[in-house]
Amino acid sequence: MDVHLRDLRYFVTVAEELHFTRAAERLFVSQPALSKQIRALERQLGFPLFERSPGGAGLTRQGAALLPVARDMLERWGTGLDAARQAAPSGTLVIGMQTSVGRNLQREALRRFRERMPGWLVSLRLVGWEDPSGGLADGSCDVAFVWLPAPEGVAVRVLARERRFAALPADHPLAGRTEIGFAELRDEPFIAMPAASGPLRDFWLGLDVRDEVVVGAEATSADEVLEAVASGLGIALLAEGNTHLYARPGVTCRPVTGLPPADLAIAWRPADHRPQVTAFLEALPGRAGP
Repeated sequence: MDVHLRDLRYFVTVAEELHFTRAAERLFVSQPALSKQIRALERQLGFPLFERSPGGAGLTRQGAALLPVARDMLERWGTGLDAARQAAPSGTLVIGMQTSVGRNLQREALRRFRERMPGWLVSLRLVGWEDPSGGLADGSCDVAFVWLPAPEGVAVRVLARERRFAALPADHPLAGRTEIGFAELRDEPFIAMPAASGPLRDFWLGLDVRDEVVVGAEATSADEVLEAVASGLGIALLAEGNTHLYARPGVTCRPVTGLPPADLAIAWRPADHRPQVTAFLEALPGRAGP
């Protein structure tokens, strides 16, 4: 039987909180998604882990027996992962990204980081939008480039502020305009991030300035979003810099008025003061590290 570490992490967090909503907040996932995953784990194991009630959840006898084993496995995996990273010449810094960064930020930061930390390796990891923390929440990344709003529990520093653009099918009636008022897009179907991305999904649907939206499709990556746009399933909002990074035939991008700008930030765990993390933060523009 193969059980993912994510499932064990979800189980342990619910067991510690004994409340699905509070556990979901700690894990940066939606409560329905967490409940669904726990039920799938219970079906896979063949026994219930929790007794549900309107006021929360309690461990079953099977769940209580499994909890120390799950905790031990997660702790041992974390220890082994740190050891593997340190097996590089001087270690490995893992940088999470939700989309391609570009904007000369990444290349310049990596150059400065290598000057400060010679011998260190850098691993770039693309993280799905289901994890708005960019891999910080589960410890798979040391720092992350993220779009705001970021989930609670991570520290952020804004690196770039850009206008929001609309990506439309090339034959859309508004594609010939030089700019588009957001009010003109209110009845259009939009391509949405997964529900697990939470407030980040809402921001890129323009729900910071409106109350309702028609969702034409969901996508888990920038490439999927633009493929859906090109296929005529809806339109999407994206940052100005990404209009160049993700340019493709069949999609036209135009600036949108009536929307606040988007913020690209570097994120890290507030209590992480390891020298490699500090060195990377200091290699980026703006205020120094943690």
